[in-house]
Amino acid sequence: MKYLRVFVVALLFAALLATAQQRNITVKGSDTMVILGQRWAEVYMQKHPGVTIQVTGGGSGTGIAALVNGTTDIAESSRPIKEKEIAAVKEKRGLTVLELPVAVDGLAVYVHSSNPVQELSLAQLKAIYTGAIQRWNQVGGKNERIILYSRENNSGTYVYFKEHVLENADFFPTAQTLPGTAAVINAVARDPRGIGYGGIAYGEGVKHLRVKKDANSPAVEPTLENVLSAKYPISRHLYWYFAGTPTGEVRRFIEWVLSREGQQVVERVGYYPLSEADRVASLERLRQSVRAAAQR
Repeated sequence: MKYLRVFVVALLFAALLATAQQRNITVKGSDTMVILGQRWAEVYMQKHPGVTIQVTGGGSGTGIAALVNGTTDIAESSRPIKEKEIAAVKEKRGLTVLELPVAVDGLAVYVHSSNPVQELSLAQLKAIYTGAIQRWNQVGGKNERIILYSRENNSGTYVYFKEHVLENADFFPTAQTLPGTAAVINAVARDPRGIGYGGIAYGEGVKHLRVKKDANSPAVEPTLENVLSAKYPISRHLYWYFAGTPTGEVRRFIEWVLSREGQQVVERVGYYPLSEADRVASLERLRQSVRAAAQR
């Protein structure tokens, strides 16, 4: 009888531990997305007492590395996951990666509020960040040296900018790398000669430029309409990644994020919600993963 009581207590303890673990969620990754992830977590926890969601940044690469190592439930990334990272999750954890777009971002280009430049083309941005253009008067500004601010190379924003704006050319060696978009904003806000880039939600305190696809195209603001219609030339999806199929509270959390209510939080933070078609597609991808897991 004594051993039976010990066994029952052990089972109850294990069940309580499993429940506690299920109601504690970790989210890690993109610095661009960290304020959005934190706001989602705050609203969800208010609606679900007893659930704890911890959101930290560090960069998209850091979040995906944590997914590979099994130290986060959700990896936030402002870039698509790489094939080698998918393979690493499979090799190390034996799990398939699930990719879910959760929001949309216009990648803004920031300058000091006193800078007279109003717009730049993608070609001019590339020339500035690769060193071919080094003075503001070469693009319609003052005769002053351009000071470059950039993100660290573990950032999804850095990767996106390098691939889509620099066309995989190297950043000019004078570019100052900073640990987060907020740090880029702070640097540009204090430097009349500075230029930086990052998520549109961080654009307070600086001026963001209109961007032209090429010399003959109109200069476009990163507004909701222009980003969702793809008129703005540097816009992207923001992603959540999972190792395997989300279950329990993690699954309920992502379902809420992809609900219309969860997407309203995106707008309040300053990002852009998924189009209705993309929102439905993400939910269906989640449900397909759940159905496939149930059949295994």
